[in-house]
Amino acid sequence: MLPNGHAAPDCAPGEISVVDLIPALRAFARTFCRVPDDADDLVQETLTKGLANLDKFEPGTRLKSWLFTIMRNTHYTRVKAAAREAPGLLDCASSRPISEASQEWFLRSKEVYRAIQKLPEHQREVLMLIGVLGVSYEETAEICDCAVGTVKSRLNRARAHVLELLNESSSQSLVERHDHFLKDCWDRGTDEPR
Repeated sequence: MLPNGHAAPDCAPGEISVVDLIPALRAFARTFCRVPDDADDLVQETLTKGLANLDKFEPGTRLKSWLFTIMRNTHYTRVKAAAREAPGLLDCASSRPISEASQEWFLRSKEVYRAIQKLPEHQREVLMLIGVLGVSYEETAEICDCAVGTVKSRLNRARAHVLELLNESSSQSLVERHDHFLKDCWDRGTDEPR
């Protein structure tokens, strides 16, 4: 819903509203911004631009794809401006956590997150849109302004690169190794690895 109770242009009664899209926008913003506050700022700027340019929205198209495209373009504009300003190192010690939890699942999720962050931006973007947010290949191609075949190729290369960074031969071996680790811990009656 838009301000003053008006429905978004593509929203019939019972359909998705701008507010319903905020979680998806936040998730997509996290593919661009490592700091949660920066991701929230990107979502806010996207929504502001979207609402300010609502007259340019084409009825019959998907509001979600339109907002994702605005977010992507906004991010790239920010990157260009930041490159000119060069504020400092991205891997600054102050941005690292003070201590990490000891649970294996948490550590493994951090490994996967770091592997995804090492992907080239165009691969990370496609992986997040399709793999995490469940956006279709066609919508992803529209958002990324490329062909569906290019999207499929980027997704395949992204998956392969993540597995390579994790030293895994397949996504199945990643799951099996995790299950084996947990089984060993339960068999020994402890939650610490050997």
